[in-house]
Amino acid sequence: MILYEYPLNERTRTYLRLQHLFARFNKLCQRTEALDHHYALTTIFEIMEVASRSELKSEILKDIERHKQQLNAYRGNPSISEQALDLIIEQLDMRFEALNSMVGKMGSALGESEFLNSIRSRTAIPGGTCEFDLPAYHAWQHHSAEARQANLLEWSQHFAPLATSVQLMLKMLRESGSTQKVMATAGQLQQNLPQGRNFQLLRLRIDDSLNLTPEISCNRLLVVIRLMQQQEDGKLLTSRDDTPFEMTLCA
Repeated sequence: MILYEYPLNERTRTYLRLQHLFARFNKLCQRTEALDHHYALTTIFEIMEVASRSELKSEILKDIERHKQQLNAYRGNPSISEQALDLIIEQLDMRFEALNSMVGKMGSALGESEFLNSIRSRTAIPGGTCEFDLPAYHAWQHHSAEARQANLLEWSQHFAPLATSVQLMLKMLRESGSTQKVMATAGQLQQNLPQGRNFQLLRLRIDDSLNLTPEISCNRLLVVIRLMQQQEDGKLLTSRDDTPFEMTLCA
């Protein structure tokens, strides 16, 4: 099964992008080749770009507070474990404090590094990080793998509170949904969304052996999914088959 996730608002879109970047960085950083560490560093620059939004920090803090209020409303419910409730609220408090203690824009300290700025300014130029353009960076790439990994981890720590907060927000969001089995009739599903709920994320699971790719469009009232069949030349054509798949709406 292949899982596809589609954000239904801009905040969730940003969360998913950050999670994607953090996962890529962690995988590249664990490797030992200088080329992998080059792309790990360019991933840090992408994280800096996304995290530079001035309102991002306040949005996450508000999201954490919203979750705390929702959870506190369950207190006294006999079907809810008070111990489990206390544990998740404690995690939310920890994320809130760590994120709130960050001064200024997230990762702004990295922007003061002359070494990193020289690399970042050249990454947008095709081949701009060649050794004749950035000899100091070329020398860094010849350091031991352990030394490069230590530098990468040090730089990434500037975003650690952001990474853990986004991870928790998305975990709670995904766990809020209930999965249903649906049918795309002649390759298309059109479904009205239940009113009174603010859905934030749509998740689809499709059998990978079908070689189908979903095209998703939606608003607060309606979701439309078209299943596309990929041809040998890469072109996508609308499937005409009745196809079952799993769909989850998360609020």
